[in-house]
Parts: sequence; structure tokens; C-alpha cells
Amino acid sequence: MVGIILATHGKFSEGILQSGEMIFGVQENVKAVTLMPDEGPDDVKAKMEAAVASFDQQEEVLFLVDLWGGTPFNQANGLIEGKEKWAIVAGLNLPMLIEAFVGKSSMTAHDLATKIAATALEGVKVKPESLAPVSESAATQHAQPTAKTGAIPEGTVMGDGEIDYVLARIDTRLLHGQVATAWTKATNPNRIIVVSDVVATDKLRKQLISQAAPPGVKAHVVPIDKMIEVAKDVRFGDTKALLLFETPQDALRAIEGGVKIKELNVGSMAHSKGKVVASSTLAMDEGDVATFEALAKTGVKFDVRKVPADSKANFDNILKKAKDELAKR
Repeated sequence: MVGIILATHGKFSEGILQSGEMIFGVQENVKAVTLMPDEGPDDVKAKMEAAVASFDQQEEVLFLVDLWGGTPFNQANGLIEGKEKWAIVAGLNLPMLIEAFVGKSSMTAHDLATKIAATALEGVKVKPESLAPVSESAATQHAQPTAKTGAIPEGTVMGDGEIDYVLARIDTRLLHGQVATAWTKATNPNRIIVVSDVVATDKLRKQLISQAAPPGVKAHVVPIDKMIEVAKDVRFGDTKALLLFETPQDALRAIEGGVKIKELNVGSMAHSKGKVVASSTLAMDEGDVATFEALAKTGVKFDVRKVPADSKANFDNILKKAKDELAKR
């Protein structure tokens, strides 16, 4: 396990840690170190030493700092002297931090430093793309795989002929930061598919969803009947799909139509008129409760988590609370 220290001028380190944990969940062995206006190098060094001492093990430590050559960097640079397995990466940004969260339990500090440095660069993008530096545009073009030409003939079996549903999630917000980073990294799909009749007819939302896809993953929006058709097409057998449903009703229609989902991640259902609060992230009305009961009868299991790092909540208890709150009205 790599211990990670975020060290910055001011409270940037505390803020970006909060943002990272909002997306990826609470992290162990990660500490934020601040350099405040009334503090000096010795204060930062003392905070860093205290952070290292708090880690479960101190053999592998990675410092993520804001500026190369700044006080946080200089103090970290002094501390890594003689520490062959410690490393520093400057230019701290959120994509870098999320990547560090992903790899800190399975990689060395040096390997993690190499990986997140590349991720940090990939996270810097410009829109319109014409405003990007020429070198970035050229690199992007070289990084794009050659597109396949021509449609796959009908009846061609790709892979085993069955779509691999790496995650099926109910989330009112559909594709957002927690999905595009935490869940995508945890499940490694090659397609994100929003399954919704409503969104499929909304040109702006479709455009925003396609633009929100993380690098290397394509995002699509399809009506429910189209998803049912695609699920039965053997030409999509090499697809690793992350499905997103806006409502449990949409998920039930897809499953009853033949989309072979064995488990539903219930992530977020926003509160609106007529709904009661069943948990910190889930609000339901009578129709939602009935739909979840119908989903359970299909054999689908429920995984209630916002992000992969969260503990799974007891869905039976959540459903009971929703029923109790609805009965009080």
C-alpha cells in the first residue's frame, strides 16, 4: 500500500482531497498538507513527517505537490533523500489524484508516479479543440485507433455472442464524475450505454453525455427497445458494457425484454414531489417501491453504493424505510 501526501500552497490540498473522495470514496493512507501564509518550510516538513508516521507502512510514499520548485516540493524533495521507494509528482490535478487512488493498493510508488503523470497530462483538454496546442492535437490524432470500415455482417458472432454487462446502474444523474472515473476504472468497460427513451430524444443531453465519456470509452444513448434488440445481437459479443438507467422502471423494462442483467447497482435517485427519503442518496414513491419488488422477482440482486469504495448498504432495509415513510403520509 502506497501512502500518499498531497502538499500545496494554501488549502488546495484539502479541497482536492475532498473532491477526490466525493468521487471515489473515503481513502486510507492519504493525507493533505497545507502551507498557510503564516507558515514556513519547517512547518510543512513537520506536517509531512507527521503524515508519513500516520501511514500503515512507510516503505512506499508518494508526494503529490502543486508546483515544481515550490516550498511543498522542496520539503518533500528533502525528505525523499535516501528513500529509494519514495517519489514526487508535481502539477497536482484531479485526474491524477483519482488515478493514484486506483493504483495505491496494487502498485509501487515509482510505478504509480509514472502512471499518474501520464494521466495528469491526458486530463488537460481544451474545447473547442481548435484552441488546443498543435502538439496536443497531433498527439491526440496519433493516439486514435484506426476506425473499422464497413458494418459487421448480420449473424456474425463476435466473442461468445453475449454482451458482458460489467455494471448496470440506476442513477438520476446518469453519466457524471463518480461514474466516469470511479466506476469506469473499477469495471473497465469499452462502452457506456445510457438506456432511456426520454434522453434518447433530447439532442442536448445526448451530446453532453457523449462528451462526458472518459478517454478510451465510447458513450451512447439508446431507447430501451433498441437496447433490447442490441442485447440479442451476437455481433455485440465482444462488448463490455456499463449500462446507466435513469429510473428503476427503465431497468425493469429492459430486463423483462431480455437484457440479461444479474445485478443492479442502485446509486442515486433524486428527491422530487411525491417521493420520500429512503437513504442519503435514494428517494422513492409507491411506483418505485413496486418496481423494485418486481425487479427482485426477476432474480436481480441489488448493490447499493455511490462509489466502489463504499460499503454495500442493505437494500431490504432501505425499501422497508421507504414503505414506512410512504405509509405515514
